[in-house]
Amino acid sequence: MERSDICLKPGTIVAEGDFVIAHGRFSGFGAPVNWIAADIVRIKDGVLAPYGGAVITEAGNHAKVSALVYIAAFAPDKGESVGSLIKDPPPGAPVPPILPPQDGFLFLDKAKFPASFAADVDLEKAAFMADSQVPWGMGAISGAISEPAWRTKQSWYLVTTEDKMIPPDAQRAMSKRAGATVVEVQGSHAIYVSQPRAVADLIEQAATKVKAATA
Repeated sequence: MERSDICLKPGTIVAEGDFVIAHGRFSGFGAPVNWIAADIVRIKDGVLAPYGGAVITEAGNHAKVSALVYIAAFAPDKGESVGSLIKDPPPGAPVPPILPPQDGFLFLDKAKFPASFAADVDLEKAAFMADSQVPWGMGAISGAISEPAWRTKQSWYLVTTEDKMIPPDAQRAMSKRAGATVVEVQGSHAIYVSQPRAVADLIEQAATKVKAATA
């Protein structure tokens, strides 16, 4: 997907990027990252949209960031980490198929990846995504938030109602806590692949609101 108002800026806020809107985490290129930092899309007018929501929850405190857009992502509070948010899921909730660490990095089980991560993506593409994963460093799971930007910045949140990675009810709870403007879409965690228009529309909505407020 190409849009003139959205551009990837690897290393702008974090050290390395693959991509978010067009499924860049699974590009198959790049060395393993030591932080969840891979998926930052920088939008004009100071709006940030993540794949890994923990990143913008912290990085969004930067003075040049006006708003946050969470795409089926974690929105931790102070002291929380991705690990603490996925610990002890409620009975019946889907559990992400994260394998035991390999040389300090984490992967999703390839066999379970399509059903868990990309159930609404065609099987060939989902298999490619599984095969070309860029692993997370352990810090991606354990890093705790010092101050969540959503407490002082406007936020938007896209809830994916068929998500098997982050339960929809957990997404709703985090977005409500953040006071986010919420849009719900029927889709998997890989919504940015299966329905990129829905993702782009929410980001555009946020950017338009921010621009109008500062005009």
